[in-house]
Amino acid sequence: MADGQDLLQHPRRNLGNRYRTTALKFSKLATDDPTRANENMAWAEQNARQAILHDFTDERNWRCLAELKALNNDADGLRAVLEDVFVVLGRDPENLEQLAGIDYLGHGRELLEAAFARDALSADDWWEQIKASGSDRALSDFAERCRRLDFRDQRANIIFGRRLERLRSAGHEQMFIELSRHLLAHRPINHELWLELGRLHERRREMDEAWSCYDQVQELRPHTKERDRFLERLKDDMDGKQAQPWSGPTIEHRQAFLEGMRQLTSRISTTQPVAQETVVEEEATSAHPDEAKLEALLAQGDHQSAFFLARRLLASGENWAQPWLDRIQSTMK
Repeated sequence: MADGQDLLQHPRRNLGNRYRTTALKFSKLATDDPTRANENMAWAEQNARQAILHDFTDERNWRCLAELKALNNDADGLRAVLEDVFVVLGRDPENLEQLAGIDYLGHGRELLEAAFARDALSADDWWEQIKASGSDRALSDFAERCRRLDFRDQRANIIFGRRLERLRSAGHEQMFIELSRHLLAHRPINHELWLELGRLHERRREMDEAWSCYDQVQELRPHTKERDRFLERLKDDMDGKQAQPWSGPTIEHRQAFLEGMRQLTSRISTTQPVAQETVVEEEATSAHPDEAKLEALLAQGDHQSAFFLARRLLASGENWAQPWLDRIQSTMK
C-alpha cells in the first residue's frame, strides 16, 4: 500500500473537485459578507490549495487558487502559484524566464492560461493538441523538450509519464522507451513507470531489458514480486521446448544498464566540486572507495546518481551498499 505522501501526490479527482467547490463557496461568502471577508477568504484559499494537493492535473484547481490570489491582491502568492505550475511542467527554462519582472496582478493569470494552452495538464487534452498539429514536428519538439526538462518533482513525473503512455498507445514505442528512461533517471523510485517499461520490453521479447525493469520494481516494492513472476512466465514458455532456460541478464549487462541510467542523471546533477582534502580524508577512512563517492553524492544533493551507483554496486555483489540504497531511497520519497 502506498504511504500517505504517495497518495497525496497521485491525482484524486473527486476530492479535488470537492475542495475546489468549497473554495468557491467561501469566496462567494467573502463577497456577500464583508464583515467576515478575511476569514472566508482564508478558508477559500485553504480549500483551493487542498484541491491542487489532491488533483494537480485539473487546470481548474490552479485557476481557482490563482483567482483567489488576484482577488486578495497577493502578487507574491500569484507568483508562487505560477512557479509551482512550471515545476509540474518540468521546470522549463523558457517558462521560468517569463516570470522575470512581470506585473503578476496584471498579467499573472494571462501567463497561467498561456502555459496551459501550450502544455495542457490533462494527458488526453495534451494528446489532442499533438494530433491537432497534424505534424510529426510536434512529437519531435516534445521529445527534445523531454531531454532537457527537470522531472525530479513527482508530479512532473506523473504528468509526463501519462503523456508517454499516450505515445506508446499510438505506436511510438521507441520514443516511449527513450523518454521513459529520462523520466526514470530523474526519479528512479517511480515504480509504476518501471513496470510499464518492463511490460513493453517483455512484449517486444527484449528479455534482458525487461528483467532489468522488473528488477527495479521488485527492489522498490518487494511485495509485488514482479521480477519473480517474469521469470516464472519465461519458465512456463520454455516448458517442453528444446531451449536453454533463461535465468536473467549477465552481470555485465546489469552493470551497463544501471551505469547508463546513472549517466542520464548528469544533466540535472546538482553536485558541486568537493575539496580534494575532503575526498582524501573520506577515502582514507572508508571500507570501500565507492563509499566516499556515495557520501559525496548525497552531501551534494545528487540523489539520482547515488541511487544508480548503489544499485550498480549491489548488482556487482557489493552487499555492503544495501544500507546506502535504503538511505538514498528514503531521501527521494
